[in-house]
Amino acid sequence: MNANQTRRKVTIALFVATFLAAIEGTIVSTAMPSITGELNGVQQYSWIISIYLLATVISTPVYGKLSDLYGRKRLFIIGAIIFLAGSMLSGLAQSMDQLIWFRALQGLGAGALTTIPYTVIGDLYPFEQRAKVQGWMSSIWGIAGISGPLMGGLLVDFISWRAIFYMNLPFGIAAIYLLSTSLREAFEKKKRHIDYPGIVTFSIGMFCFLYAMALLRDAGTGGSPNWLIALLFALAILFIVLFVGIERRSPEPIIPFELFRIRMISMANLVSFLLCVITVVIIFYLPLWIQGVYQKSATYSGLLMIPLSVAWPLGSILAGNWIAKKGLRYISVIGSCFLLISGFGFSLMTSSTSLVLFIIYVFMAGLSFGLSLTSLTVAVSSSVGWELRGSAVASNNFIRTLGQTIGITVFGLLLHTGEADKILPTELAASLHTIFIWIAMIAIVVLLLALGLPKLEQGEQQQRNAS
Repeated sequence: MNANQTRRKVTIALFVATFLAAIEGTIVSTAMPSITGELNGVQQYSWIISIYLLATVISTPVYGKLSDLYGRKRLFIIGAIIFLAGSMLSGLAQSMDQLIWFRALQGLGAGALTTIPYTVIGDLYPFEQRAKVQGWMSSIWGIAGISGPLMGGLLVDFISWRAIFYMNLPFGIAAIYLLSTSLREAFEKKKRHIDYPGIVTFSIGMFCFLYAMALLRDAGTGGSPNWLIALLFALAILFIVLFVGIERRSPEPIIPFELFRIRMISMANLVSFLLCVITVVIIFYLPLWIQGVYQKSATYSGLLMIPLSVAWPLGSILAGNWIAKKGLRYISVIGSCFLLISGFGFSLMTSSTSLVLFIIYVFMAGLSFGLSLTSLTVAVSSSVGWELRGSAVASNNFIRTLGQTIGITVFGLLLHTGEADKILPTELAASLHTIFIWIAMIAIVVLLLALGLPKLEQGEQQQRNAS
């Protein structure tokens, strides 16, 4: 088997693994009414998704660092096995409590599937090809966004909600087989230091922080008391401070702080964070505008959001093809301009804004996400050598998810739908208008930061020196 065939098999395995991780959110969301109906757990509805995301966020930087220490293949296989075990057990769950625990296990494995594929692509391909392949990989998230609800609906209606978990097994096993038999790593075997104190303090600190954010989001509905939220935030600060102190002394830190001294990585992470704050607002609040302000059905809402799911992979593919020719900064700036136009378009919307304009704004937002996030992924993976690439990509993925978590919580505090039992279109429109104005302001900051990214020539030189 020649090198190109081997690389192609590895790439297919990585695409499959990324698709399984990407589709997990949308396909489970579609099945939630059936799941809660059978397991009698409506009150635990949100935790089925939240616990999965929480476990994924915590495990992402850990997999990134361990893959730098012990190799990509070994950690990918371990993560994939944990993910598949969680999937199988979730399909077998007989209660909501069981399902929540099994989804946490699934999320612990998903941290590998969302991080290591991008790292391996960075290892396998030179800069020019890397951008194109990572563009295709980024487009998988858009494809998953389109196919997830449809696939989930079909499986629930014609088979069972349990099938959405079982379907991961054959594809996951195939991905493990392809990667294990095709990926060859020139890896130096020696005793490695594992930063156990760093892993423990980071996990506890992030758990407390994300749990507090989840409770803060639900606090307005008469959820957890304020003292519990304050206590969780205090514990989060304590353990993160301990984590920073441990990392500064560790010979192999989970999150190497030297990464943030690289201008490309620090800038790309900051832009990624703000982009993902905007992303989560667009994805969650535009359907609310359609249904609550335009007074359209949920099905109609889904149709109007299709341009986002189409434009996102299109932008990713275009970015992959253009980065080597135009440059990372050029693509990021173009994506930021599209985002700025769509952001101001959303902020100027009223109940009488035409659906054609709405669709144009949605399409431009999706195009901007595809262009910008793909170029930032390439920027991060190209700024360091093999020994730090896993940690660098993991830190970027972690910051993106953190941006989504903080974004949905903070803007959720600004959202007012009206009365407890029904949506008042006027009040909803006013609160969403405020949120969209903030999004437009953040888009300005994103554009300014994108203009400050190093040029392609600088990024290429960093990549040559590091690899």
